[in-house]
Amino acid sequence: MSSRSVLAAFTLFALHAQAQTYTAVGTTITDDGTVFNLPISVAGLPNELDTIDFGLETVCLSATHTWISDFEVSLVAPDGTTVLLVGGVGGDTDAFTNTCLNGNASENIAQASPPYTGTFSPQGQMGLVNNGQSGNGLWQLRVRDTYPFADEGAIVDFSLTFGNNPSPYFALHSSDLPLVIIQTDDNSSIPDEPKVHATMGIIDNGPGNVNLPTDPINDFAGDIGIETRGNSSQYLMPKKSYGFELWDDLGEDLNASLLGMPSESDWILSASYSDKSLLNNPLTFDLAQRMGHYATRWRHVNLILNGEYRGVYILMEKIKRDNDRVDIAKLDADDVAGDSITGGYILKIDWLAGNNGGGWISPYPPMEASNGQVIELLYDYPSEPLPQQAAYIQAYVDSFETALAQEPLNDTAIGYRHILDVGSAVDLLLVSELARNVDGYRLSSFLHKDKASKGGKLVMGPVWDFDLAWGNAYYCRGDDPMGWAYRFGEDCPDDGKQIPFWWARFQEDSAFVNEARCRWEELRETTLGIDRLHDWVDSLAALLNNAQAANFTVWPILGQWVWPNPDPLPTSYAGEIDELKDWISERWHWMDSHLPGACLHTGIRPIAIATRPTVLPAPFTDRFDLLLSKRTANPDVHLLDILGREVNVRIVPVTSDGKRFTLHAEGGAPGMHVLWVTAGEERWALPVLRVVGD
Repeated sequence: MSSRSVLAAFTLFALHAQAQTYTAVGTTITDDGTVFNLPISVAGLPNELDTIDFGLETVCLSATHTWISDFEVSLVAPDGTTVLLVGGVGGDTDAFTNTCLNGNASENIAQASPPYTGTFSPQGQMGLVNNGQSGNGLWQLRVRDTYPFADEGAIVDFSLTFGNNPSPYFALHSSDLPLVIIQTDDNSSIPDEPKVHATMGIIDNGPGNVNLPTDPINDFAGDIGIETRGNSSQYLMPKKSYGFELWDDLGEDLNASLLGMPSESDWILSASYSDKSLLNNPLTFDLAQRMGHYATRWRHVNLILNGEYRGVYILMEKIKRDNDRVDIAKLDADDVAGDSITGGYILKIDWLAGNNGGGWISPYPPMEASNGQVIELLYDYPSEPLPQQAAYIQAYVDSFETALAQEPLNDTAIGYRHILDVGSAVDLLLVSELARNVDGYRLSSFLHKDKASKGGKLVMGPVWDFDLAWGNAYYCRGDDPMGWAYRFGEDCPDDGKQIPFWWARFQEDSAFVNEARCRWEELRETTLGIDRLHDWVDSLAALLNNAQAANFTVWPILGQWVWPNPDPLPTSYAGEIDELKDWISERWHWMDSHLPGACLHTGIRPIAIATRPTVLPAPFTDRFDLLLSKRTANPDVHLLDILGREVNVRIVPVTSDGKRFTLHAEGGAPGMHVLWVTAGEERWALPVLRVVGD
């Protein structure tokens, strides 16, 4: 047999001593993206494998690679059970040297240091192979270079040890979050691209009910195409995030609702590995929604992938042009002139990875350009615009930048306000600054534009990717509750991804500055109020109490450093929540004291404080009154709970002047809600608290 076949078995002890090690030589791992399955034959084991008496104890390996974090190493048992051993650790180091993985080890390999000599717990649940199967048969070490076409490496050798101190595993027996269960074909690993086929089922028995993995699938059941996603995260984080599409029987996109969210085909399972509160993105999305903007809908779920519990994930919408997402016009192949070419478009400032068909470099340098940095705007929708469409949107953004850069800044004839939805910029600034998003404005930063006949101005947003916000990044003052995120270049002038000049230029416009101050004062006691932020965090933390315990059992990183966590590191989930709330308090008070401007309730965009609707009583039980300042024949109302689920409401006029209505909430549960009210051309998002009645 060749050296890539098998492989001699080496017995350390006699059969009944119940400790046996099997060794094999490795092979070169080429840089073309090939997945290598290195076989090792096992024979003569005395028992079936279990987690108590006898099973797999340890896998050891040595490997070389010029960038060892590119290696993803899994173990495949004779029955096909596949578990992740290690991947995405070590950065640009070049070796695993006598590295052993054992489920009973106290230190996880993700927290260890190269060349990882010694024994560590693996990143996956190795004990899953100890499932009652016979250990005799063909085992395989599955190796994949996750960053192909860059450099090569090799597995030098590896071994399996079976004995009476087997690796355990944690099985999720019940969940108070919805369960997402995904099975890939043949337990195959999930690459960056292309998407691989899998089946997915969702179990959701409703609020307050337990979900069991053995329960009938009752939300979605069908085919999906799934891939890993993220830029640095998919290489640095062992808990992977995934993007997936719903597929029909022919492998074509299928639109369907998941967990009550509007029907679509594209979805994301976000791992939130470095965000140990599991709340940073949901908190940001919630704020943007309450401020009147579209932001991604989401639900916390527990994920079981190929039979293995993988932790708490955030199932959420992908930013996409859609009537229920970014609601802008669709661009077709014949939309090349007139009003039809004017929208809609979605652009972003980001890394080059993703669905981008290209973009262009702004003629205006960023705020910090000492190393020749530039701002590149990327096409998100359409990902590959026609030449006429690309020329149009580039010219439109260029006209915005030119108007913003000109003097006088507030030219009433050709000023930037004719081109930009200033309110969206104000709100994005407030959210980005309150969260002090270290990636804000410069990465995962979206903007969009609808047709001219539908308003057609450039709109900032939606918000996206705030995992490293809310004090969760040690670099570039990302954890400092003082200072402005838009002045990132002052703290990190050498970073290649800088912030467009727009945000500093806005601060030179007294009308913009005053409007931002007015908007803050409008919301500081409600949507952006510190007590409401704390209540929201506490409510979600309570909802996640059981799930987070399971998550941090399989990912034991509480109290452990994960890039880019700042010090000190809380050692419990409660400590993470307290740290988040404390940081919010410090940041809120600093912003409240330092946000410039004066709110005179005048200017280009009026702040509708006097006309804001009133809800009585506050809090309410199942019935409350809505008071409007203007006569309205038929206001449109929607009541959403803290998870974004709509609660049925029945609205009844109380007075004949069209200003007072009684709303009856039917179903749902107590907690923070947001009441959306549309009356004529005005729209409000009102935070309301629902309590249990007598």
